[in-house]
Amino acid sequence: MFYGEHEHSIDRKGRLIIPAKFREVFKENYVERFFVTRGLDTCLFVFAEDEWRKQESRFKSLSFTSSEARQFNRIYFSGACEVNCDRQGRILVPDYLKDFAQIKRDVVIVGVSNRMEIWGKENWQEFYKKTKDSFEQVAEKVFGRVESGPTPQGLAG
Repeated sequence: MFYGEHEHSIDRKGRLIIPAKFREVFKENYVERFFVTRGLDTCLFVFAEDEWRKQESRFKSLSFTSSEARQFNRIYFSGACEVNCDRQGRILVPDYLKDFAQIKRDVVIVGVSNRMEIWGKENWQEFYKKTKDSFEQVAEKVFGRVESGPTPQGLAG
């Protein structure tokens, strides 16, 4: 649904333009409302309303007797706010979320399949620099060793 990196700036009023490519996805899927919240790795997560509801349901099912679950839910949901795009395709990013993500002016909006992430430009560059060289090793850990495909014998048989 959301893919790619897009550089933008937050204006003096705290508004951020959503990339045109993402706005097209919104129109195609009749998305009008979004939820922005504190994300992981010092970025903000942005979900379309239907995806937000899925995430909300998933996190609500965490045991409230677990201190880690309570802590996560408090930070995650207390940071959440509902936003709508204006006619120019901008959303208003609250100051407390900009502070959390260390966003000053320049941002990178990253499409991560079911969500967008908003990063302070410097934080994104630092994250990317630290992780790009370990991409293959991380993939192997996450997905396990991937076989190269069927053997020629398997194709013939």
